[in-house]
Amino acid sequence: MIVLGIETSCDDTAAAIVQHDSTGLRVLAAARATQDDTHRPYGGIVPELATRDHVNRLPHAVRDCLQHAALRPEQLDLVAATRGPGLSVALLIGHTFGKVLAAALGKPFLGVNHLRGHIISPYLTPQGAACLGQPAVCLLVSGGHTLLARLDAQLRITQIGATRDDAAGEAFDKAARLLGLPHPGGPHLAAAAMQGRPDAFSFPRPMLNEPGLDFSFSGLKTALRVTLERLRSTSSGLSSSAAQLSVADLAASYQQAIVDTLVGKTRHALQITGAAILTLAGGVAANTCLRAALADMCQSLGVQFLPAAPEHCTDNAVMIAATGALLHQVGHTSTLEEQVEPRPGLH
Repeated sequence: MIVLGIETSCDDTAAAIVQHDSTGLRVLAAARATQDDTHRPYGGIVPELATRDHVNRLPHAVRDCLQHAALRPEQLDLVAATRGPGLSVALLIGHTFGKVLAAALGKPFLGVNHLRGHIISPYLTPQGAACLGQPAVCLLVSGGHTLLARLDAQLRITQIGATRDDAAGEAFDKAARLLGLPHPGGPHLAAAAMQGRPDAFSFPRPMLNEPGLDFSFSGLKTALRVTLERLRSTSSGLSSSAAQLSVADLAASYQQAIVDTLVGKTRHALQITGAAILTLAGGVAANTCLRAALADMCQSLGVQFLPAAPEHCTDNAVMIAATGALLHQVGHTSTLEEQVEPRPGLH
């Protein structure tokens, strides 16, 4: 089966072609265009601008994938596109494009949940492919979502924990704005943290000692704001080098608080479920501090750690095509009357 995947849930325009057969999943082509330069002047995502870029870029991305894979459109067996969650106006571009293309080719269409795509992404590596179908716990951490899910032997996905307010990636981005770092905030905060001390400031580890597997990060952002206000009221005489050091220390301490919280809740999830595999997915899964901390935790528990490859952490169409292939294999399909579903969750 050859599957075209389309992803336009937010500010990345992506297309990919994946082949699924008895040997597993193989990526034949992938194209992704970021919109960082478009949104950087505004300090965040502007939906109208994201939609315009999707309209302009998506046809080129699909064409480039077909050319790279040396395929004609009629050789596709399935078209899969992100249905949600995400920005409704952005989702409409890719989802509608996919339905129209499938109808024109006389091929089946499948709308894919964006979060399910992320959860499948760790299985796109050779190591991950060997574990496909084994029970696991997945930690999904991105700009809009933070959740823990259990995967059973049939790849059924059950959410067992989620954030009650801000996602971890959102907490990174908001903190970056408070610290005066450029968009996109998460990677810039992580880079600043590499120059700082993670024990320089004391930030809370929200809900870490409370029962259950839910997260909360809004209070952590407030703690950073209060700390900044206190520092600014007493540091008017600091040199520029001292001020830069404070930003690095603040970033490192704030990042460590998020990492400790994610690791602590994930440890609890592994102990509750008894799973022998932990997967890591989502944009924040590229954070080296988080990956290292989870790897150490898994080693201490005797659990296999399967993080998504860095190129599959951010929003991409490979995960949508792969998820579409796996779902179609067990009988899933969508009608052309299907609508986008922008609300959060694993619906």
